Amino acid sequence: MTDRPTPLDAIVIGAGIAGIYMLHKLRDEVGLTVRAFDKAGGIGGTWYWNRYPGAAADVDSVVYRYSFDKEMLQEWQWKTRYATQPEILDYLEAVVDRHDLRRDIQLNTAIESLAFDEASNLWTARTGGGAEFTARYVVSALGPLSSANYPDIEGRDSFAGRITHTGAWPADLDITGKRVGVVGTGSTGTQFICAAAKTAAQLTVFQRSAQYVVPSGDGPLSDARLAEVRENYDQIWEQVFDSRVGCGFEESQTPAMSVTEAERERVFEQAWAAGNGFHFMFGTFADLAFDPAANEAAASFIRSKIRQIVRDPETARKLSPTDYYAKRPICNSGYYETYNRDNVTLVSTKENPIARITPAGVVTEDGTEHELDVLVFATGFDAMEGSYHQLDIRGRGGVTLEEHWGDTPSSYLGIALHEFPNLFMVFGPGSVFCNLPPGLETQIEWIAETVGTAEQRGIARIEATAAAEEEWTGMCRAMAEHSLFAQTDSWIFGSNIPGRKPRTLFYFGGIGAYRQRLREITAAGYEGFHLDDRPSLTAVRHTSTGN
Repeated sequence: MTDRPTPLDAIVIGAGIAGIYMLHKLRDEVGLTVRAFDKAGGIGGTWYWNRYPGAAADVDSVVYRYSFDKEMLQEWQWKTRYATQPEILDYLEAVVDRHDLRRDIQLNTAIESLAFDEASNLWTARTGGGAEFTARYVVSALGPLSSANYPDIEGRDSFAGRITHTGAWPADLDITGKRVGVVGTGSTGTQFICAAAKTAAQLTVFQRSAQYVVPSGDGPLSDARLAEVRENYDQIWEQVFDSRVGCGFEESQTPAMSVTEAERERVFEQAWAAGNGFHFMFGTFADLAFDPAANEAAASFIRSKIRQIVRDPETARKLSPTDYYAKRPICNSGYYETYNRDNVTLVSTKENPIARITPAGVVTEDGTEHELDVLVFATGFDAMEGSYHQLDIRGRGGVTLEEHWGDTPSSYLGIALHEFPNLFMVFGPGSVFCNLPPGLETQIEWIAETVGTAEQRGIARIEATAAAEEEWTGMCRAMAEHSLFAQTDSWIFGSNIPGRKPRTLFYFGGIGAYRQRLREITAAGYEGFHLDDRPSLTAVRHTSTGN
């Protein structure tokens, strides 16, 4: 016989940036009894797992943080323009301790299943260890980039050296003086390449897709700059939350083709010198992601920089993309310069595919065996939806999330699902494409407000209607199809997973418009939701003991 489930008001799955803030809002502001669960051995989510050399944010550190704690905004001392993984993890640890959240976080505990009971209006969560918990509300803060994608390459398990994914970097792995191979050149891969080249004896880069990479412009944050930021934080956050991508800069309203070629070159050159991938894509001109001519102007500029920087013409050719400049923007310090190093070799797997992995290394189709001590997969994640496939989630009538989604994930607002009452997602499919912390905060604050309203009004169930979910997903799809992002292969549309058809995973209308839509939905009495005020048969209000 099993023990009775432990009753809670709310369960939060995940203790990363989203889970930490969700726990704070539901416990300390709404007044619920809440527990957050995470399978990791520590808090931090992405920043707990991604400890690879070079791991850092590529959004300015002054806005890659929470905005809700104004005192901490004034006190915390970022060192550089972009915060590194250890700095971000230290910051998140400090937030947890400052708000006394650790007592309600249960680590080393994976939630494996969720099931909704219609009679009691309760969710039952079961852990990998067999423990059960019930709650009226569940918030999944699983992280949009947390389910690692490993390529299926013949012989992968035969490799005699160390093999790892950047999203699960072992604490004891030191690549200094080693022969290292890396598969993948996305945002993570390019960060790793820049760092690894400085310490590895030999670095072999297996590139599937050439990337448009602009300089990061990284460097120390001066006391004067920090003082300026602290003095103007209210205006900074107002701009972030009313912008498109929420990265802390003024986004351009000027069409690229409305100015002369000389002016375009000047603007691109200025942005190249200043650094930052998001700024280059959205701060130079308004239509790089929509107008093919504008996009080609930016792409041509970056390709010219590759030819100038990379000394070997053949390597420069392989590094030069030919598709649209319409993937997640990437920036690094010295990415293209890295290929001028004697210890770095580039293999284009489009021209010379990987045939198999052997105990000694990687064999390409031309017969060359690249001998390695360490093989690193920087092959990204099953974005947005992947983590949900690892849970058995059953809603009304026992319908599973797998059945509900079929081969195309959907949601209402990236937050809610029809047939899954009182289950809220933070950055589920259909969430806004933007800088993650303000995007997460936006959804978390709306979820907390909605739960608080339900508590005050005695609402037993909050459930998205089928029509609202279908309409939101269709609108996201239509909006994406008007952009050039939809015409490139990238994880943003799930096409990094072999055999998967492209799907729309984001709302591309911008964080400002997204926040306005949330306000409108609330003002309209939660338009698109069915609110059931019938009391549950066994629901009990659990009062927090503060223990």
